[in-house]
Amino acid sequence: MASPTSTNPAHAHFESFLQAQLCQDVLSSFQGLCEALGLEPGGGLPQYRKMKAQLNYWSAKSLWAKLDKRAGQPVYQQGRACTNTKCLVVGAGPCGLRAAAELALLGARVVLVEKRTKFSRHNVLHLWPFTIHDLRALGAKKFYGRFCTGTLDHISIRQLQLLLLKVALLLGVEIHWGVTFTGLQPPPKKGSGWRAQLQPSPPAQLANYEFDVLISAAGGKFVPEGFTVREMRGKLAIGITVNFVNGRTVEETQVPEISGVARIYNQSFFQSLLKATGIDLENIVYYKDDTHYFVMTAKKQCLLRLGVLRQDWPEIDRLLGSANVVPEALQRFVRAAADFATHGKLGKLEFARDAHGRPDISAFDFTSMMRAESSARVQEKHGARLLLGLVGDCLVEPFWPLGTGVARGFLAAFDAAWMVKRWAEGAGPLEVLAERESLYQLLSQTSPENMHRNVAQYGLDPATRYPTLNLRAVTPNQVRDLYDVAAKEPVRRNSDKIDGGSPAMGSQELLRWCQEQTAGYPGVHVTDLSSSWADGRALCALLHRLRPGLLEPSELQGLGALEATAWALKMAEYELGITPMLSAKAVVAGSDPLGLIAYLSHFHSTFKNVPHSPGGLEGPASQGFPGTPSAVLFLGKLQRTLQRTRAQVEAKTPSTEEPPVPESGVPPTPPSQDQEAGAGDLCALCGEHLYVLERSCADGRFFHRSCFRCHSCEAMLWPGGYGQHPGDGHFYCLQHLPQTGPKEDGTDLCPESQDVPTPDENSMPSGPSTSVVPQEGTSPVPNPSQPTRRLIRLSSPERQRLSSLNLTPDPELEPPPKPPRSCSALARQALEGSFVGWGMPVQSSQVVAMEEEQEQSPSSSEEEKEAEETVALHSDTEEALLILAKNSGTMSKYPTWRRTLLRRAREEEMKRFCKAQAVQRRLNEIETALGELEAEGMKVELALRSQSRSPEQHKALGLEQLLQLVRKKNSLLAEEAELMLTVKELNLQEEQWQLDQELRSYVNQEGALKTPADRQAEDQLLKKLVDVVNQRDELIRFQEERRLSELALEPGAQG
Repeated sequence: MASPTSTNPAHAHFESFLQAQLCQDVLSSFQGLCEALGLEPGGGLPQYRKMKAQLNYWSAKSLWAKLDKRAGQPVYQQGRACTNTKCLVVGAGPCGLRAAAELALLGARVVLVEKRTKFSRHNVLHLWPFTIHDLRALGAKKFYGRFCTGTLDHISIRQLQLLLLKVALLLGVEIHWGVTFTGLQPPPKKGSGWRAQLQPSPPAQLANYEFDVLISAAGGKFVPEGFTVREMRGKLAIGITVNFVNGRTVEETQVPEISGVARIYNQSFFQSLLKATGIDLENIVYYKDDTHYFVMTAKKQCLLRLGVLRQDWPEIDRLLGSANVVPEALQRFVRAAADFATHGKLGKLEFARDAHGRPDISAFDFTSMMRAESSARVQEKHGARLLLGLVGDCLVEPFWPLGTGVARGFLAAFDAAWMVKRWAEGAGPLEVLAERESLYQLLSQTSPENMHRNVAQYGLDPATRYPTLNLRAVTPNQVRDLYDVAAKEPVRRNSDKIDGGSPAMGSQELLRWCQEQTAGYPGVHVTDLSSSWADGRALCALLHRLRPGLLEPSELQGLGALEATAWALKMAEYELGITPMLSAKAVVAGSDPLGLIAYLSHFHSTFKNVPHSPGGLEGPASQGFPGTPSAVLFLGKLQRTLQRTRAQVEAKTPSTEEPPVPESGVPPTPPSQDQEAGAGDLCALCGEHLYVLERSCADGRFFHRSCFRCHSCEAMLWPGGYGQHPGDGHFYCLQHLPQTGPKEDGTDLCPESQDVPTPDENSMPSGPSTSVVPQEGTSPVPNPSQPTRRLIRLSSPERQRLSSLNLTPDPELEPPPKPPRSCSALARQALEGSFVGWGMPVQSSQVVAMEEEQEQSPSSSEEEKEAEETVALHSDTEEALLILAKNSGTMSKYPTWRRTLLRRAREEEMKRFCKAQAVQRRLNEIETALGELEAEGMKVELALRSQSRSPEQHKALGLEQLLQLVRKKNSLLAEEAELMLTVKELNLQEEQWQLDQELRSYVNQEGALKTPADRQAEDQLLKKLVDVVNQRDELIRFQEERRLSELALEPGAQG
């Protein structure tokens, strides 16, 4: 506050301006401040300099110091870089306000129009480290004292808009409220300039404002005329956001946030949620800010079942329209989900209110994501040029689970301001556009990991932000279509089309390749793509050429055509990762020539670039060929290992202690005649006809991809993520694969292990926890008396420490000593060595830069003290962190070590969640693309089968179309397998953490108190943990072998 002795009325207005928490209060206090100082709002940098000269008391000086430091960067040229440039910014969202502030610092005249009259969005945005630093450098903590205190790395949209609005007003941006931009008004004659079409009737000064730069930040639903927008479609995805009132009670502050938990790697949590509440989610995030903010992705069938949606409509707008959503049911839905995720510790959840006074809850669709094809354009008419740029959601609609919206939005705002600077310097239109599009290519690839580590150096110059910068990646000649001499007609949004890939391959090219590969083998004469393969010898010869040593020609003696063909099909699947597209019986009978051609084309696309020298592909490196088919091969072998392990358990045979290494050598015997009968023609599940592109094969049977679902939950089954139960023959996802024999499910041993993992466990119970996760076969109401043992809740550092332990028993050595029985001692022991495990190296340049910058800031420590909100920790964890800081020298060098450690731990958790959501989104897009390919392939195949008497030229054209579709499908399936490797890695990490936590509850028991059942359960958990560790080791070994194989096959590698 101003000094009590101050008599200057401007000081009171300034303090009111700093503390204002409503948009209208900000505007009225700023208007009063300008009147008290005799200034006109919207006067640009001259207004800022005059205000700074008149307000020179201590509270104002700390803010001026920050803004002057930013404005003093050389790139702004003391506010003279764009003095003759007039800009119009559309939209007062975070990205529009940030772009307006940068343009004002460059010295441009900036006018901003916003159709709303207040800020009311409570939804919370995740902030990357550089956005936190950037906002702090603009004085964020002067405007909002709670900004990113402690380990917080997020802020509500409303608060972010408020603080950026205050910055923009101080820098002289002219802002008009309640004004809607509807289009451009071209110059009517030479000598005039571009104007805006605005509604309702704007003031004369604004209506006559002529500008030469337009920056659109009006959101994804408004893109200026001339820009083309591409749609990226996935499966139906329904998001739900809700804000509850934050009473800021002690109990509320102790509830840990959820940076993100996803079904893709933590199925147990969501299964427990489903059993307890009937709610079926894909993910959930919880942030604590002005409100308690939850965002989740719900399944449509669950919303229909619980009465949230009245009817199932195919149209998304109709499905989620207000007439089809039951508000009361939706409120019950989100309350139950929030209660479960926080174990009911938030108390009675009261809804926050939106701008219309209704409960702040919303269901939205993010099935389709929009992305502009270009980020800028230039229009010219009557000699007047207009530079148009996009920032925010109208440039790239963010995928909310990734938490990239505001970070990439700020980057786009900086890039757009840099473009305006180059424009003002006199660079040619094509040169400016080429540089901007080169930067736009980098935007979708940016993440905190691949940008410059020293966030303190970030500025307007792209070189300070992007390590791999090439401003000539796009040439001026490539952007000529973005330079319009006259305005064009509006361009409609285009749907995302599947990439055509490499040039089309015809059947003759495929035949020539097969002839080259099988040449020289006795008894093999390939003259066509049908009858030449009937005896199985040609297929075996092809396999021998590709992988010498797997099968010798002499081994075919005595085998019939059907046996040899079945053997070759199995060999290709087990050793090359090429799944069958037709049965051995169909190959021998020649009844499915299209299926055989599609199958052989898979060999061609996979191995056409691999050198074939005798014995040249043997050895460890040949276990995984370069490219994505190796992922298919690895997942198939891993899945068969799972099936063999289950068979051993059922037969009660002791399993070996060797890791589950994928099998080598000759595959098992060919499939039986019963299994072959009718395979490939009809779906084994629905009995309907299977077209070539529809065929998916599992364990020798063929299915529609849409039919291949879990028998229990009906979820789509992914490669390497399912198993077949030998008892009923049905397929299940791994979460629902029935147990045979004694129940070994870890959730029965320790139900609390299904809690949401959070990096900063703020409440470590000292006694039994009252979990809201119900036991199987009981009512959804939690029963506190059910746990029979004291649960040990572990913190994230302990989990990291346990994950790195080598728990594989060595028969030649004595068993290792038991860990300390005291949980406190164990926590200290684990935490003292877990610095790197938290994802923050001791010498991390990014952390050093952030901490040094905070120490150099004259007002940083003072502001931290004003609003520092530390996260409550258990006393043992606090002590362990203290020991860690002392031993590593962190305490003396960086006073904010505690906050930094916890923040880095949260960032690691968020990184994992974002990785999972990116994979899930791409899997959904692939599934949608595959469905489109199957529909197109069915049409082509029907046309081919009806052209039995058509000219050969027509048949060849149709066959080329089918082969092109097959190649696209194989490419998508290969990419899907690569993504499933990532899913497998995430699942193994989560499973290991779960087992670690369950095992710890037994290890910390007194030996004398353990019952025989306890010891048996502990042994079972240890065996499971060893198996998971071995699987992770095998996955790492596979990735390394493939990397070495790719290096060996690179040009010049032999030299």
